[in-house]
Amino acid sequence: MKLFANKRSARTVPGNTAFQLRPVAAGCAVFMALASHAAFAQEQENQTTSQAMAQSGGDTAANNGNAGVQTVKVTGIRRGIEAAISVKKNNDSIVEAISAEDIGKLPDQSIAESIARLPGLTAQRDEHGNATVISIRGLSPSFSTGLLNGREQVSVGDNRNVEFDQYPGEMLSGVTVYKTPDAGLVGQGLSGTIDMQTVRPLDFKERTMAVNYRREKTGLGMDTHGYSNRSTFSYIDQFANRTVGIAFGFSRLQGVTGEQTRFGSWGTGTLKNYFGEGKDATVPFAGMESFTEVYSQERNGLMGVLQFRPSREFSSTIDLFYSRYDRNTNTHGIQLPLSDSPTNVGYDVAGQLVNPVFSGSTATSGAFNNVRAVVRNDKESYSDTTKSIGWNNKLKLNRDWSANLDLSWNTAERTGANIETYGTSTSFDTVGFTAGTQNFTTGLNYADPNTMRLTDVQGWGGAQTQAGYVKFPHVYDRLGALRFDLTRDLDDAWIFSKINFGANVTNRSKTRDYTENLLSIKGSSNPYASAPYPSGSGSATAGASGINIITFDPLANLNIYDVNQKLHPEIYNKDWTVREKVSTAFAKLNIDTQAGPIPLRGALGLQVVHTQQSSTAFSVDNLATGTTDANRPTGTNTEGTSYNDVLPSLNLIGDLGNQQTLRFSLAKIMARPNLNDMRASRTFGYDQTKGEYSGSGGNTQLKPFRAKSLDLSYEKYWDNQAYVAAALFYKKLDTYIVNAGNLVDFTPFLLPTSYQAPSNVGIYTTPVNGSGGNMKGVELSASMPFNLLTRYLDGFGVVANVAQNSSAVSLPDITNGGSGSMVLPGLSKRAASLTLYYEKAGFSARVAERYRSDFIGEVSDYSGARELTYFQGEKVVDMQFGYEFQTGSMKGLSLLVQMTNVNNAPYMRYRKTKDNVIEDKRFGRNVMIGLNYKL
Repeated sequence: MKLFANKRSARTVPGNTAFQLRPVAAGCAVFMALASHAAFAQEQENQTTSQAMAQSGGDTAANNGNAGVQTVKVTGIRRGIEAAISVKKNNDSIVEAISAEDIGKLPDQSIAESIARLPGLTAQRDEHGNATVISIRGLSPSFSTGLLNGREQVSVGDNRNVEFDQYPGEMLSGVTVYKTPDAGLVGQGLSGTIDMQTVRPLDFKERTMAVNYRREKTGLGMDTHGYSNRSTFSYIDQFANRTVGIAFGFSRLQGVTGEQTRFGSWGTGTLKNYFGEGKDATVPFAGMESFTEVYSQERNGLMGVLQFRPSREFSSTIDLFYSRYDRNTNTHGIQLPLSDSPTNVGYDVAGQLVNPVFSGSTATSGAFNNVRAVVRNDKESYSDTTKSIGWNNKLKLNRDWSANLDLSWNTAERTGANIETYGTSTSFDTVGFTAGTQNFTTGLNYADPNTMRLTDVQGWGGAQTQAGYVKFPHVYDRLGALRFDLTRDLDDAWIFSKINFGANVTNRSKTRDYTENLLSIKGSSNPYASAPYPSGSGSATAGASGINIITFDPLANLNIYDVNQKLHPEIYNKDWTVREKVSTAFAKLNIDTQAGPIPLRGALGLQVVHTQQSSTAFSVDNLATGTTDANRPTGTNTEGTSYNDVLPSLNLIGDLGNQQTLRFSLAKIMARPNLNDMRASRTFGYDQTKGEYSGSGGNTQLKPFRAKSLDLSYEKYWDNQAYVAAALFYKKLDTYIVNAGNLVDFTPFLLPTSYQAPSNVGIYTTPVNGSGGNMKGVELSASMPFNLLTRYLDGFGVVANVAQNSSAVSLPDITNGGSGSMVLPGLSKRAASLTLYYEKAGFSARVAERYRSDFIGEVSDYSGARELTYFQGEKVVDMQFGYEFQTGSMKGLSLLVQMTNVNNAPYMRYRKTKDNVIEDKRFGRNVMIGLNYKL
């Protein structure tokens, strides 16, 4: 119900926050401690060596100080860490990496939670506590690009940013996050690029099969609990003398949360002249709403790989990925207008304060009569489907030349329904309140089907009536890509060892449809017609209010209503199609030379990008005289533009000796505009009060965000066992997109039915390319097994990082109507994570915390549009304990116990200041027991 959409807020549910790792301080301390031990650890380096782990599970040769050399197979946590260090160490770009401990054993529910622990990366949780989108180095999630096996991925949201909770962690073998550009990597983002990888079966030495099952109890510490089940099956095999390899994986997640409560106060109320002329009384609640919601989810993921390598000269690989994520939120609650003015005077009566107790001029308790409550039964249902297919072919032409051809197709689709229903009692009520509590007393039984009716409670729908409201959002995003490139070895070249060049073409189209309907009681045109609740209706408590209400499933009982389409400019402007064709020519020269005494490697690259973009959407005359929503003049608008970008990049890695490297990167980077900003939608009209045209909409002429970046990183390695690193980065944002109003000629907008004004010039508000600013930061990270420091701590280790970011970009605060300024969306000034682990003789344990400070994020508002909002910073603590049988008949079986959100971290949104809370929720702790078996 839109009437109260801008009045929602919540109170905190008590939770235990005593367990905190404080990763910022701990991360800095760990980094300094490890760095200070570098000299000592280097002495041990000659006694212990480790080789990079292949995905098949290679052996690590380690000298234990005795005369012989013992072969030790590294598995589990250490294996994943060492493989990730190997990727970071050997890449030409500055990267962070994740590698699975074993097939199907990335520990998190989705890959988003794993990515959020990497240095300089943060995740935004959704309203159900799940990590979804990722920010890299404090920039908006829309500034990063998600890839799967090097191919750009589309999204189910309104913009570009990939929602990573669509990707089960068990289906992926690893993730590489590029913080600096690589000219050979197409589809890069302004902040970075996240490349998820699936397995390659011919990289494994033998047939491998794994089965995992995990049972989780959720919401511990809350009034009610939920559950979830996760199961995974993975199979990898090789045939025909290892010329054919296949990999198959299936993952399923299914669960339901316990009941979560939400309370909203509509602010204080004022009773004019209550104590006499000019003497007002204040009451603590103008009105309130109290809701209970239950969230359920089901995600099924499939992964398949077919690899054909008949000779060393040719290989062909087909990748398939499928994910379907269904989510439902059932909500029931009550809304009580207390000292609010009545919406419909002919139907409502203003409430009067009864038996108040005052402290000064403020009522601390009392009651209001003439209250017409609104009982709500709502449901949101969304189904997200992601499909990806890729075909890669590599051919070695001769000793020096090789060719690569890659074709891919990727789609993402979201369908959904969001329904609200309204009911009330047949008579007015008297509602008692006490300041500072969520409990209210009522004189009526709102769970009694004999006195409760479904109806347009206060005549909100006008002539159409509105006993409910239903929205059907639909998003369909698809992208096809073709890439061809050639590589030549340059053995005798001056400073370059290899050249890679080619072209990539992508064709993308995203369509958003949004249908909205008013629900009226079937067969009646009376605005106040009513119907009984359906048979079989139940009852439940509305949030923490203590009020029992009648409940039913609104989607299952939609036949109670007539469905009448609602037409309004806001709804027209939710429908659009945006198309992009991006052609990229690229060249990359690998560097392998000497700079005086320092060995130098890296890459010099160039991308030339040509972008063609267009959009089709509605143009609506919003203020045409004598029109209604049903016959408002509309037209179809199609516009577009094209532009070119030249993006040079340089990555240099200097070998300082003793496994120390100094990395330097300099590049020009860009990110194409948000798709929602590029829509051709526009609303306009003639404002007779101001005597001018005005309007707003998207901007099909937008150019990209553009920036220059500089990175410097020092890294010290102990083979692939450990590293410490310190990095600085600076981004000069040349352009940034903001909403602004400008004088324009409305002549191209006008329809034949539009008002003919003396002048066609007026103010049009739209996203525009504005001047930029800068952003900079420092990152410290370390990964260290403690046996490098002392043998007494063999089995223990730490992975820690901390990042400090700042920005000189100041934007109009659109969360506050454009008044004041705000920082970059997605920017947390401080982010950190800390993981302590133990692994030895089959036993393993780890405790981890990820942290980010306050930031501005993006959520869906009541109308389905995306809006920016302030988020309180958060610390999320996870723990894990396990045992793997290493010998005997149970070899290959491992047991796992995991607790997530140990500290019951709050999810809090607020308006500008933290005392103006929009939403404050707790999700409780989750405990999971798992079985893993690998054959």
